[in-house]
Amino acid sequence: MLRCPLENTVLKVKLLDMGEPRALLATALSPPSISDIERTILLLKEIGALAVGVPSDDANPYDGELTFLGKVLAQLPVDQHLGKLIVLGNVFGCLEECLIIAAALSFNNFFAIPFRQHLDGYRNKLHFSGNSKSDCIALVMAFKEWQESRQKGKLRHPKVAELYEELKKRISEFNMHVNPQPPPMDRDYVYKQRFILQIVMAGAFYPNYFALGQNDEEIAARELSGKDPKTTVMLKSMPSYGFLYYKQLQSLFRQCGQVKSISYDGSKAFIEFSRNPTERFKTLPAVYMALKMAQLRNQFELNIHLSEEIEEKMDRGSSVIARGTRVKVDFQKHTVAPMQKFCDTSEKLQTITSLDLSINVTEVVEVGHFWGYRIDEKNITLLKNLSAEINQLDLKPLSVRPYPDLVCMAPFTEWGNEKYYRAQILYVSGENAEVFFVDYGNRSKVALDHLREIPDHLRELPFQALEFKVRKMRPSAQSLVCGEQWSYAASQRFASLVNHCALIVKVFSVVHSVLHVDVYRHSGIMDVVNVRDVLIQECHAELSEDSYESKVSNETLKQLFAKSDANKGKSVAAAETNPTEEEEERLIKALLDGFTINRLGAPSCKAVLLGPYNPYNLRVSSMTRVSHFRTVLVEKDSINSVIVDDSPEDSFQQILVSATIAVNSTGSTMLLRETSLMPRIPGLPALLSILFAPVIDLRVDESRRRYTGVLCGLGWNHALGTPVLPDHDMELAFDAHVNADDITQINILRKAINKLVSDGPHGLLHLGKERIAQLQNTARQNLL
Repeated sequence: MLRCPLENTVLKVKLLDMGEPRALLATALSPPSISDIERTILLLKEIGALAVGVPSDDANPYDGELTFLGKVLAQLPVDQHLGKLIVLGNVFGCLEECLIIAAALSFNNFFAIPFRQHLDGYRNKLHFSGNSKSDCIALVMAFKEWQESRQKGKLRHPKVAELYEELKKRISEFNMHVNPQPPPMDRDYVYKQRFILQIVMAGAFYPNYFALGQNDEEIAARELSGKDPKTTVMLKSMPSYGFLYYKQLQSLFRQCGQVKSISYDGSKAFIEFSRNPTERFKTLPAVYMALKMAQLRNQFELNIHLSEEIEEKMDRGSSVIARGTRVKVDFQKHTVAPMQKFCDTSEKLQTITSLDLSINVTEVVEVGHFWGYRIDEKNITLLKNLSAEINQLDLKPLSVRPYPDLVCMAPFTEWGNEKYYRAQILYVSGENAEVFFVDYGNRSKVALDHLREIPDHLRELPFQALEFKVRKMRPSAQSLVCGEQWSYAASQRFASLVNHCALIVKVFSVVHSVLHVDVYRHSGIMDVVNVRDVLIQECHAELSEDSYESKVSNETLKQLFAKSDANKGKSVAAAETNPTEEEEERLIKALLDGFTINRLGAPSCKAVLLGPYNPYNLRVSSMTRVSHFRTVLVEKDSINSVIVDDSPEDSFQQILVSATIAVNSTGSTMLLRETSLMPRIPGLPALLSILFAPVIDLRVDESRRRYTGVLCGLGWNHALGTPVLPDHDMELAFDAHVNADDITQINILRKAINKLVSDGPHGLLHLGKERIAQLQNTARQNLL
């Protein structure tokens, strides 16, 4: 008896109608403890396998009627939460995916991770998960790929396929069937299906909900010295004259991604990875990989010279200057030079002369994110002169094999006239390369043998293309559900608003070389409309706050342009000549030259670096009352073992759902396995809790007109005057407006679910295929 899973035993007792489980199991030869039996019954009530019943003074909290869900769970050879996942999958029309997840999670280590190759294993899992941030969805995608290819090596346990077929067979007895016909596909179907699957997982794994911590934007931005957290990681304990070892440092991060630049500031080094300018704003996979290396405790070591050895080659005054110099190594421009304060802002300001610009859009990356160039007379003349200069030069073929991020010259044909322009290679495919024209913002495919070397003086000129982001705007819930970030309808609408017409933009700030702007277009002869307002009115977008960095940049711009107005004729970005800067640059060059020709000899010692770090890396905490002060760790094989905050300006809550939880012997630490990060939608944690909790108690404000939060759990034991299962009680404060209409809609959805998880004459067992499909569609539509 002690060796059998107690949940299964209790379900069998209830299925055979043998009386109260506590009384019956106490008569066994090796009876479980009464407390274990009681807790198991409460957990089965929480899952929904046993009915909760109406609270009363004489009600027995340790017994309950077996539900339809309980009958199904009693017949399935999987954990109860996985069984509930299958039943909910049938309700919402994602049964196949839920069967795959249940079968895969029933075995350990679905993904094969070779010895000491955790980083490659993590990279592969990221690939399978796409942008879902879900271990379970990664399992589904890997299994489907295995089904298609039938090749060995994708699955460590072929038994997963056998269990999948066995589960399909068993649930068919309860009139649950995987639809053999492919669903009617629309442009949004894949994203809607993924969202529904995420909600189903949240329902099955309730109450394993965990809150993500929030960062102080001001502190995080200061710690990262204004660098872009989506592309940058930080190392600490850099040795003196750390810039001498930039090639070693670059090689340490080669397996993460293409390093664009390294900035040295005292004992810190900031490694910035290359971002494809035509991809949406998100934390780069390279950043995740670098943080994962730190988590795996990969040691970062440099072979270095003692600072005394270096200073022997310089006079005392020079060593003081060189030691304190902030240096930037730019691999794209092939430069090593002193790092200027606000260098990104000042470089971008060299290409704009006013905060009000007329522009042409050349490339839409996603809604609210696009590239373009100025169409005022001064800039058009500059571009024409630059083009004329380039096409008078005798351009030479590339001296190196083309690679992503390389700046070169590439041809572009317009009106039958081919000319060369400055370009950056995005990626190489066969004998062609996709290039991005850095002075205009458009892209094109070019044959590799047509690419040319860029002269040094042209490489150093500021790029004239401008990258824009519409400020104070985020995707609506509808857009998030129906797309990767933005729905197809939102993307089409935004493109129609900004393409094929001149736009007026008002620059609010410059953050990481991106102009945050308000965008206006002419509507009719005299009217001007704000593009953001149109998208919000049509429910594609919602109003959001400016980020901390954007607000700081705005204040800086106001001061710069106020000085510009006071000194007519001077450039906004004009910097005063600084003799110290020239001296620093000379010393840096001299040191690097000496280092290159090995004048210092072989390195004599090692330096161990700390990191990499990213201040936007988030921690996780439990949402249940008892576990709130426990340390929460995510298993290192999980995709969500590294979570970086993409939108720190959004203050609403985002939760992590875990399929299983392990607690250490002292109860101080929880380990989460097979996790899924829920979409960042305001009010979603509240919706999930109210929808899937067995008992809820809504909180109201003093006026009793507005709901402010909810207490979720198994309710109150009236006889004892205590919570029924206090360990799992969870209280949430709403981060979105919730009213009586919302509660009514949730109850309608619960009713739709109940129709497909009930027995009796009108239950699932007595429904035909068409009626089931109709009820599934109703449940899906009510959820969406």
